[in-house]
Amino acid sequence: MLVGKHLASECREVLYSTSTIYQCTDMASEDLHAISADWLKSLEVASSTGDAMSFVSHFLSDGWFRDLLCFSWNHRTLSGREKIRGFLMEVVDGKSRLEYSSLRDFKIDDHTINAPSPFKLQGIEGVQGAFTFSIANPAALGRGFFCLTQDADGKWKALTLYTNMQDLVGYEESFVDQHGLYEDRKITWEEDVDAKFRAIEADPTVLIVGGGQSGLMCAARLRMLGIRALIIEKNARVGDCWRQRYPNLTLHTPAYQSSILYSPYPTNFPKYIPKGKLADFLESYAINQELCTWLSSTIISTPIYDSSSARWTIEVQHGDQKVILNPKHLVLATGSGSPHIPTWNGMDEFQGALYHSDFHKDAEQFRGKRVVVVGAGNASGDICQDFIAHGAAEVTLVQRSATYVVSSAAMEKTRFKPLYPNNTPIEELDFRSNSMPLAFLLQLTKSGGIQHMKMLDKELHDGLRKAGFNLTWELSPGSGEVGLEAFLFSRFGSGTMLDIGCGQLIVEGRVKVKQGQDISHFDKGGIAFKDGSKLSADAIVLATGNEPIMKTTRALLGNEITDRLLPPEVWGLDSEGELNQTYRPSGHPGLWFAVGPFGTARFLSKHLGLQILARELGIA
Repeated sequence: MLVGKHLASECREVLYSTSTIYQCTDMASEDLHAISADWLKSLEVASSTGDAMSFVSHFLSDGWFRDLLCFSWNHRTLSGREKIRGFLMEVVDGKSRLEYSSLRDFKIDDHTINAPSPFKLQGIEGVQGAFTFSIANPAALGRGFFCLTQDADGKWKALTLYTNMQDLVGYEESFVDQHGLYEDRKITWEEDVDAKFRAIEADPTVLIVGGGQSGLMCAARLRMLGIRALIIEKNARVGDCWRQRYPNLTLHTPAYQSSILYSPYPTNFPKYIPKGKLADFLESYAINQELCTWLSSTIISTPIYDSSSARWTIEVQHGDQKVILNPKHLVLATGSGSPHIPTWNGMDEFQGALYHSDFHKDAEQFRGKRVVVVGAGNASGDICQDFIAHGAAEVTLVQRSATYVVSSAAMEKTRFKPLYPNNTPIEELDFRSNSMPLAFLLQLTKSGGIQHMKMLDKELHDGLRKAGFNLTWELSPGSGEVGLEAFLFSRFGSGTMLDIGCGQLIVEGRVKVKQGQDISHFDKGGIAFKDGSKLSADAIVLATGNEPIMKTTRALLGNEITDRLLPPEVWGLDSEGELNQTYRPSGHPGLWFAVGPFGTARFLSKHLGLQILARELGIA
């Protein structure tokens, strides 16, 4: 790419999810501002006049455009001028999308960490920055992010452009009662919360199924938008979805990156938060955010949707009472699915302990015993470590397919710390991280972005191979090497190990590996493989992952509703590179899915809230 000499300067590493960007520190800010302002002013003219041809001319021929809710009530990613133009020329109420939405009032955002700055991305150099704008239809405020570079003629064009709805005008997130005074001191805070809870329970606009981090953050977001949301949680306490998991579980991502909406963790929390501490924090979060939550509550019959009233009829077992609720919206925040338990002949003959990793509780009882763990992902690694720590005589990991392995140290150096540095507003980091189209990021990793990560873990990978552990960086054979994020977005992380110690145990031979042979059957003493070999065991743990979310959905909602959903799955990437059905229209009115890591819920809960609010206002 052609770049002016003034862009050459000493640079430091900054990351956008899967890709390394170098942000230079010795640039003249007035040059950056001038480049950004000139391009943005010209783009605004095209936008405000509805000139789609001019609008797309501001992109490279193979540039990328990601839009969240500004031009449609959906999440869209387009690549190439023709596809971008085709999207903007689609007709809405007799006008093109570009003319109808009429984005205008573009202003460079100079007052945040996302002010104009230079970048370098795998040999591409340019200027990046945030800007604000207004939307005419619906009346809304937006924020965007651009990455500009020069084309062959030296003209500044968008490598990527991101437009994001921030708020509907007149319905911005409310931060009232900052002084803790209610109705001019006529009632107390406790009385105010109780009255609000009773109103929610009498007529919830939104019913959220699942009180984990996704459900809680969605409820907190909806509350700030003035929408009545009721959470039902099957467990006896908020946080039990974490509290009841295996004992040595911690978050595999740093605390700051896994922050909770509106409520960062205390600065003296561990970098990798233990599951019990996280569970207690979520429990306190529900209280502090004033979230109306019914515990020990489940849906007990198939929900019915009435299209004429646009309401659900949902029967809930709430403690010892059966309650009928009629919300307008149903949000499923039920996590990653129920345990996947494969079946092999002879499983009922095995005389030792046999259970799924979700039910692993006490490694100490197997001190001095032989243990086999079937599976080679995160749960398998954690549980192998637990058995070693508690003195199991022999621990063998059965690897049935190749695994993507990256160490926490490599992730810390190349992803976590640069992308989410401490003491930087998490909202700004989330905004910048989500500005890059996912499909573009995955494309970059296939073009060589993964090599630096592999180099950092070379010693670990070499040791694992010598121990018989099979590695991969491809989602499917021959599809090209990709980063961890591709496995996360495509498979919910299945087939990966973010290593926090099990890898070294394998290298040292303390955890043995059985790889390359399919399981034939179980017998009373252990597992037999198709090559005739056997593994004797006193305990076998099936670290075999979870069922697809759609399977859980079908069991809850039945075939009639589930068959109306748009793609055949929840999560995973659609043809444009957006997450299937997640925090976006599902294909069935009034039905939404809220799943994924902490950062996904923290950011996209706003977009879910805006879509629900727009439907309540009759503008979507």
